[in-house]
Formats: sequence, structure tokens, C-alpha cells
Amino acid sequence: MAVFSIRNNHRRRYVVLLLSLACFIIYRHFRGPTGKIRINRSMGLRVNSSQFTLGGEPFRILGGSLHYFRLPRAYWEDRMVKMKACGLNTLTVDVPWSLHQPENGEFRFQGGLDIEAFLHLAAEVGLWVILRPGPYIGSDLDLGGLPSWLLRDREMLLRTTYPGFIAAVNEYFDKLIPKVVPFQFKKGGPIVAIQVENKYGSYAKDENYMSFIKEALQERGIREVLLTSDDHEGLKFGGIKGALRTLNLQKMNHDDIKYLEAVQPNSPVLVMELWTGRCDGWGGLHHSFPAEDLIAVVREILRRGMSINLYMFYGGTNFGFMNGALANPSYKALVTSYDYDAPLSEAGDYTPKYHLLRDLLSTFNNEILPEMPGLRWKEEYEVAILFQHLSLWDALPYTHKPFKSQFPVNMENLPVNNGNGQAYGYTLYETTITRGGSLKSERNIQDRAMVFVNQSFIGIFHHRNLELAVPDGKEKRTLSLLVENCGRVHYGKDMDDQRKGIVGDILLNHTPLRDFTIYSLDMTPGFIDSLYRAPWKSVTNKPSFPGFFQGRLFVNGYPSDTFMKLPGWSKGVVFVNGQNIGRYWDAGPQQALFLPGPFLNSGMNQVIVFEEAEADFKIQFEDSPDLGMTVEI
Repeated sequence: MAVFSIRNNHRRRYVVLLLSLACFIIYRHFRGPTGKIRINRSMGLRVNSSQFTLGGEPFRILGGSLHYFRLPRAYWEDRMVKMKACGLNTLTVDVPWSLHQPENGEFRFQGGLDIEAFLHLAAEVGLWVILRPGPYIGSDLDLGGLPSWLLRDREMLLRTTYPGFIAAVNEYFDKLIPKVVPFQFKKGGPIVAIQVENKYGSYAKDENYMSFIKEALQERGIREVLLTSDDHEGLKFGGIKGALRTLNLQKMNHDDIKYLEAVQPNSPVLVMELWTGRCDGWGGLHHSFPAEDLIAVVREILRRGMSINLYMFYGGTNFGFMNGALANPSYKALVTSYDYDAPLSEAGDYTPKYHLLRDLLSTFNNEILPEMPGLRWKEEYEVAILFQHLSLWDALPYTHKPFKSQFPVNMENLPVNNGNGQAYGYTLYETTITRGGSLKSERNIQDRAMVFVNQSFIGIFHHRNLELAVPDGKEKRTLSLLVENCGRVHYGKDMDDQRKGIVGDILLNHTPLRDFTIYSLDMTPGFIDSLYRAPWKSVTNKPSFPGFFQGRLFVNGYPSDTFMKLPGWSKGVVFVNGQNIGRYWDAGPQQALFLPGPFLNSGMNQVIVFEEAEADFKIQFEDSPDLGMTVEI
């Protein structure tokens, strides 16, 4: 009897084990990204009278925005897992045309721009996706994410059905959309919705344009629900038949919600962009939206039964020259940090907003959320001494071949980069003068120019300083204007007028300057790498400016994140191992640049700084950010 009992016990254990294994396999096979049983993949996100359904089941969008192009690829998963652990179920991502097609005919979808890998990873982590493919995305990017080579056409009308624009959009969508179609919900992927353009109601220059974009998406295989997104000023003009209108806001505006419910009755309300903070501009203050205020808005949205997307959940960094600019009330370029006062900091750290959101969403979802991942170590590296110097003038032989023109030529129309012009960076214009007097920019300097006579600095043109005095002299002298594109405006009705460099006549004593030699200094990785052949010299007590300064950062062991501080420096750009980390400026507010560990090597790292006017010859590395003086929104 004992033997029979033992055998029965073993048999029961085997049955339980087999049933458990079978259940696990079924669960793994049929679950969707949210971890819930997938009812019907043929029924995607649907708009019912008061709520969304997904796969036939009630569904509330709890989303957050995350930009793959604003952080290293090595950190994609970390930010997604932290999003999931906060209680969100949906990731919203913008696709920047300017980065994916930097030149007409050249497409980049590899490395940090591998959108397919990003979408696959989102599905693995368990997040649904709202895709915002543009072509205009805004996102506080240079020209709103549109490529600058579009502006080579003098007649170009961006975001309209102008033939040159729609031809370029069609070429881009022919490459992009086939890459994302397989990731749609009905095809087994994570994409549950696609947004048509972005905030077009505030632009609204062409009544046929949104229909063109909608059809362009659908003709290429987009089958999921379509959305439009507008804030207060554009809500009346931004919708399109066949797409769900959504709303953008920071604080509850009951009139906007009532208007949306009036023009779109019997539909769920989605706040597509609940702004968790705000971007910062050079010369201003760092903006902060109090955590308690944000949570109050989120709580009210959830109480009303509405869906939500946090813009941004994680902001990241404007590496290189990708930052946009504000046009109103006056021009102001955006800083390198895109921290945005988001729930996750620029370095991926948890903030009070994150913890409060997590507590709220845990209660709202009535579930135990995944554990919060550990944070990455931040290192306070030894000071890097920049012991070599190269003047701007000695670096000119390593730029593009200089271009001679009777008239000044804007960046976008320079004959460089395979006929695509110059997108970012600096351009040097030189001409000969034989007298001094009043030099006027006539607002034709975009955006900022350092002016030199025989390589001696005489002043700066910018949007508020339009006149300089040129010292007297009758002999032939070289007048040089080093013009910086500080960032194209990313929002508003002035986007067709965002050509950079010298865009019209510069007057000396009311006479237009002529006969220019023009150097393109776009400071690409190729240019920075080529400087190893340049005649670098040891730094003297009084090096010439502008100039490049070179040094080394030693990393002992596995590289960690850090923050670069440049006290005693004025304005310029930092390159680490050829990677453009971004701009710094003592105008503030930002005081430290985020340097991610994946950009560093174990051992020696090359550091090059392009400085315009003043240098301390050393860089400090700290373990915490410094975004500057703060003002509450």
C-alpha cells in the first residue's frame, strides 16, 4: 500500500508539472506586450463611445514619450523598462526625417537610428507603441525634424502640397513606412496607433495637406487607427476625417476638453501630449513643472476616464546640433540638455515625479508593478587638461573646398555634401575691404556671427545687434564673418524662412559686400577625425581664438556616465572620441553637459573643444547634473 501511495503521489506531481508547463507555454504564446491574454489580433485599437478597446477588450492608453535619437542605443532598454515599471503601457515615439535622410537620396536606419530594432525592443519589454512618423514632428528639433536640404529650393513651401515637398515626402515614406508596417498590432507587432503629422492646426497653410499625408500612410500599408494632435490654438483646424483628434496641454483646460467633445462626440478623449516640463533656451532659466501639479493633472485625467501620454516621460539630450529654437516672443536657441523636467532625468535617474506617478498608477491599475531597475553609476573623473591648440585659421585646409561667390550664399545652398548644402555648424565668409566704417547686417545674419578684420576680433552680430564699427584703414584687409546656425525654429509659421548663414546683403557704409570666399565648417565626425593631420601646437598663455583645444580623458575600468563642466570657457562645442556631445555657453542656464558611458572607451579618450573666445584649458567631470537656475512653470 505504501508503494502504491508513493507512485500515486509521483503521478500527481508529474500531472501538475505538465499542466503548469502547458499553461506557461500557452501564456507565452498568446500574451500581448501588456502581458495580458491576446483576444483577437484582427481587432486593433478601436474608438467606441466612451473608451478605447484593444483586441476587443477595454483599454486605457497610459503612455509616455521616449526618443531613440536622444540617447545612446545601449540605453534604450533601460529607459523602456523604467517606463514599464512606472505603470505605463504605451510608448510614443517620433521619427526624425532630418536624421534618417540627412542628404537627398541617402537614408540612415542603422546603429542609433535603427527604428526596427527600437520597435522590436519595445515589444520585448511589453509596451504598446504610438508611432509619429511625421514628416514634421516638431519635438523641439532643428526645423521640427525636417531636413534642411528641402530649403535649397527657393520656392519651397514646407508642410503643404507644394510639388517639391510632396515628392520628397513620398521618397522618404517609401523607405520608412515599409520598415514599420510589419510592427502593426494586426500583424503581431506593438504599434496600436499612428499619428498623422503633428500640430497642423497651428500651421494650417494648405487644406489638402493632411489628406495627402493620411493617404500616403494608408497607401503604404498603414492599417491601425490614425490620430491627429493639436494644442489650444490649433484644435479647431487640425483635424481630418478618419482620424481621432487628440489634445495637448499642461494644465487642465476644461474649455478645450468641452470643445473637443463637441466636435468629436461619442469618442474617448486622449491627451496626446501632457507636457511634464518645458525645454530651455540659452540665456534663460531652467524650467520646472512642480511634481505635485503634474500629478494633480494626471489624477484628474484618469478620474474623467480619459487616456494620456506624457510628453516627455524621458527627454534625453540634443547631441550634436539637433536642437531647435523658439521664434516667439523673440528668437532663442534651445540648450543641449533635453531633460525637460521629465519623470526620468537626462541621465535616466528617478525623480520625485517618477515616484509619485508610480504610486498613482499602481493604485489606479490595482496591481503590483514590476520592480524598479537599479540606477547606473555616475563617475567623477579626473580633470582633463587640454594641452594642444589649433587656431580656426589653421584648421581651414581640412574643411570642404572653399567656394568663391560674388554674392553671399546661405548654408543650405552651398555646393557641399553632394549637392545637399550645409545643415548645421558654422560657415566662414571672407571678403576684402579697403576702408572702415559702419557695418550693418540688415538682419541677414542667421543666427550669430563673430566678425574679424585680419583675424582680429571686432564684434558680434546677432538678432538684437545689427551694426558694428569697422576700424579705419585704406590698405586691403580681410573681413571675416564666422556665422553659426544656432538652431532652426521648430514650431510656428516661419519655418519656410529658416535658411542659415548670410541670407542677404551685408552693408559697409551702405554698400553691399561682394566677392566672398566661403568655408563650410559643419564639424562632422569626418572633419574632426581629419584634424589629427593638422599642425597642433602646445597651448600658450594667449592662444588665438576661435580655436580648437585637444586633450585626453583617462577612464580606469568600465566607462560610466558623467557630466562635463567648463568653468572659465565661453561658448563652443565639445567632441569626445569624435562624437559631438553638444554646445556649451556661459550664457546658461545649462552648466554641465551629459556624457554617457557608451561614448567613452576604457583607457584613453580624445577630447576636442571648439571655443569661440575664452578658455580655461581644462574640463571638470562631475557625478551630478547642473541645469542652472530654475523657474517654476
